Amino acid sequence: MRVPTAAVTAGSLIAGWQVARRTGVRPLGGAILAAGGLIAGREWSRRTGPVTTGALVATYLGAFVASHPLAKRIGPWPSVLAVAAVTAAVSYAAADRRP
Repeated sequence: MRVPTAAVTAGSLIAGWQVARRTGVRPLGGAILAAGGLIAGREWSRRTGPVTTGALVATYLGAFVASHPLAKRIGPWPSVLAVAAVTAAVSYAAADRRP
C-alpha cells in the first residue's frame, strides 16, 4: 500500500505544532514531527532516488524551521498552514504522483 506522503508531511507539521501548543510539551510535538518525517522518508526512498529523497527531507525540515520566523510575520496558524501546503505540494509533485 502506498502511503500518501503529501498528507503525512502536512499532517505531521500541523499535528506536531498543535500537540506542542496545546500540551506545552515541545518535545512531544517534535516526536510527531519526527515520526512523520520517518514515515515519509521511508516512502520517498522507496519511490525516488537518494538525491530526491534528500531534497524532500530538506524541504520538510526547512518548512519546520521556516515556520517559526514566518509565524512572527503572519501569525502561527497561517504560518503552519503555509509551510504544510508547500511541503505537501512538493512531496506530491516529486514522489506521490509517480506510478
